[in-house]
Amino acid sequence: MTERWEAERSALRAVSFGYAAAVDDGDGARFAALFTEDGELVVPNYPDDLRPLVVRTGTEQLRGIPGGLARYEWTFHQLAEPQLTFPDGDGRPTTATGSVRGVAHHVTADPSPSGPLGTDTVWYLRYADDYRRVEDGWRIARRVLHLQWVEERPVVAMAQRAGTGWGGGVPT
Repeated sequence: MTERWEAERSALRAVSFGYAAAVDDGDGARFAALFTEDGELVVPNYPDDLRPLVVRTGTEQLRGIPGGLARYEWTFHQLAEPQLTFPDGDGRPTTATGSVRGVAHHVTADPSPSGPLGTDTVWYLRYADDYRRVEDGWRIARRVLHLQWVEERPVVAMAQRAGTGWGGGVPT
């Protein structure tokens, strides 16, 4: 693989993995900036349906995605195995496709004094991506989240998240 292609792949991985960091940080502006202006995110209507059916399009709708996850005490997205493909040709690519596997944790708090402190709903997933180069670099043009399976696990200790009133494993 030439240096040029490795630089392209590195830039695409940064965009793809930046998605996870922006979601977990609750940063809607940074999240939306990873997409083209007309970018789309297609997600399941979980728990009713695991198929990707819900479409969010454009900067304004995408900016609200991380805030929509505020119902969780914590989220943690871990991505791996990026597979990136460029169209044939000798010129500088303007589009690419990709597939990224991941695990997404969605932790809810349970303030009851008995039992676990919360629940970790774990999504095992695959993103199918279309990328487009814009003036200032690569962006996601379309990302489709395919849920493969879901687990729920008890949470036995939880660090405090700013402004939540939780900390040290017990309600505060």
